[in-house]
Amino acid sequence: MNNATDPLIYLNGCLTPRSEAKISVLDRGFLFGDGVYEVVPVYQRRLFRSDQHLARLFRGLSELRIANPHSKEEWLALIAQVVAVQEFDDQLIYLQVTRGATSKRSHTFPNPPVPPTVFIMSSPWPTTFDAVRAQGVACVSLEDQRWLRCDLKTISLLGNVLAAQHAEDHDAVESIQFRDGYLTEGSATNVWIVKNGMLSGPNKDHLILEGIRYGLIEELCHANAIPCETRKISREEVFAADEIMISSATKEILPVVSVDGQVIGEGKPGALYAKLFAAYQRVKADLLK
Repeated sequence: MNNATDPLIYLNGCLTPRSEAKISVLDRGFLFGDGVYEVVPVYQRRLFRSDQHLARLFRGLSELRIANPHSKEEWLALIAQVVAVQEFDDQLIYLQVTRGATSKRSHTFPNPPVPPTVFIMSSPWPTTFDAVRAQGVACVSLEDQRWLRCDLKTISLLGNVLAAQHAEDHDAVESIQFRDGYLTEGSATNVWIVKNGMLSGPNKDHLILEGIRYGLIEELCHANAIPCETRKISREEVFAADEIMISSATKEILPVVSVDGQVIGEGKPGALYAKLFAAYQRVKADLLK
């Protein structure tokens, strides 16, 4: 098992204490943010939606033209190794693949290609949001100034970092971003609105990262007779919504009760949120049967 203060991580073929892990200063992830990542929830040491997470990882590697170093089965085995050596049962697995370390700094891809850098670590499941579910959370709005391939889960996250800090600076949980007057997403979440019983999310295009919970929430809607759609959503519609929710691996589904200080709906978590969150917990429970 891990030393809690120096946990074991996986790096390029070896489990090693985190303090001893090293990468080259010429790794393209370090120099250019040239890589992709995933964050996979683990409940009671069981991976949640791993097929979907790996499918997105594989798509990202293909789009960035980074050779996938492992098969699906090999990835699952590596993740299982990291899960097994942790002291805690509920975990968040972070895995990252970069284009690798080169002999010189050059923007173009190395030719011939170099082995990709593969990094996997685990952290305890965060309980931060459990205490705020009952009353909901505050968010702030922000113009989306990121690049135009937000559909790829790359490690080039400066735009997201600045958006997250904008929320922190305003004592909010998340920044809700808009591009040309239309809703895109949060700094690390998908955003949903409810109006007259209809759950609406932005179109799944290159302007948002389709979170794994995006597909799960659509499945939950279909299974629980909740009307659901994806479409362009204006800024005005967001502020006039009956309910707003954000979703992510760590937040699962979280109710938003104000944006920029303006109360949303009745200013408390709504009925549709409660129904979806309960359905989400049933899916988790089914995983552990």
